[in-house]
Amino acid sequence: MTDRKTLADRIEDLLPQTQCTKCGYAGCRPYAEALADSTAGYNQCPPGGAEGVVRLAAFLGKPVVALNPANGAERARPLAVIDEKLCIGCTLCMQACPVDAIVGAPKQMHTVITELCTGCDLCVAPCPVDCIEMVPVTGEATGWQAWTQQQADAARTRHELRLARQRREREAAEARAAARHASAGSRAAGAEAGATATEAAAEDDASAKKRAIIQAALKRARQKKEALAAQGVTPKNVAEVSPAVQAQIDAAEARRRRLGMAGEPDAPDTGEPSSPKPTDDR
Repeated sequence: MTDRKTLADRIEDLLPQTQCTKCGYAGCRPYAEALADSTAGYNQCPPGGAEGVVRLAAFLGKPVVALNPANGAERARPLAVIDEKLCIGCTLCMQACPVDAIVGAPKQMHTVITELCTGCDLCVAPCPVDCIEMVPVTGEATGWQAWTQQQADAARTRHELRLARQRREREAAEARAAARHASAGSRAAGAEAGATATEAAAEDDASAKKRAIIQAALKRARQKKEALAAQGVTPKNVAEVSPAVQAQIDAAEARRRRLGMAGEPDAPDTGEPSSPKPTDDR
C-alpha cells in the first residue's frame, strides 16, 4: 500500500500550485492531502481544468468526470492589475497574495509582479477601494494549456517560502509576547517583594518605637521610685491589698525575674513579648 505522505506528495506534483483555494482547501498541499485521504473529489481544481481532472483520475485509477461547477469554471489565466490612481496602500492585497507577487509599502502605491502572479483572485476581495482587476492574459488557452509545469514549480516554492516566513514571524511574535509576560511577572514580583519589605520595615520601625517608649516609661518610673525611697517615702496602701491584686503583682514580679528585670516596675501590656532589660548599676 502506498505511504500516505508519498501519495500526497505525488498528488501535489499534479496540481497547478496557484494556491487559489477554489478547491475548498487552504492551498494545493491541503487539497492533495485530502485527496490522499479520499475526503475530497479529484474534480475540484478549476485552474487545472479538464486536463487536471484527467491527470488526477489516471493517477488515482478513477474514471474521468467533469469539473465540479461548484468550485468554479476553467478559464484563461488572469493577471491581477492594480489601478495605481485608486490604490491607498492598505497592504491588504499583499497579505492575501499566497505567492508574494505584490509589492508595496503602507500608504504607498502597490504593484503586481507580472511573472509571479498565479491569477488566484485572492487579492480582489480584501481591497477596500476595488482597485484590482483580473485581466485574462492567455487568450484561448485555459487550464494547464495556460500554465506550465515550470510556473507551477516556481509558484510552489514561493508559497512554501511565504509559509516558512509567516511561521518564523509568528514564532518571533509569540517569543516577544512570552518575554513581555515574563518581564511583567518579574516586575510585579519585584514590586510585591519591595512592598513586603517596605511593610516589614515599617512594622519593625513601629515595634522599635514602641519599645523605646516603654523603655523611657520604665526609666522614669525607676527614677521616681529611687527618689521617693531616698526621701523615706514608701508605697501606700500595700497593707490591705486584695488577693486578686496581690496575685497580679506576684505574677508581674515573677515575669520580671524571669526576664532579668527584678526590682523594676512591670512593663505595660503591649500585646508583644517583653524584652529582657539590662540591669542598671545603682
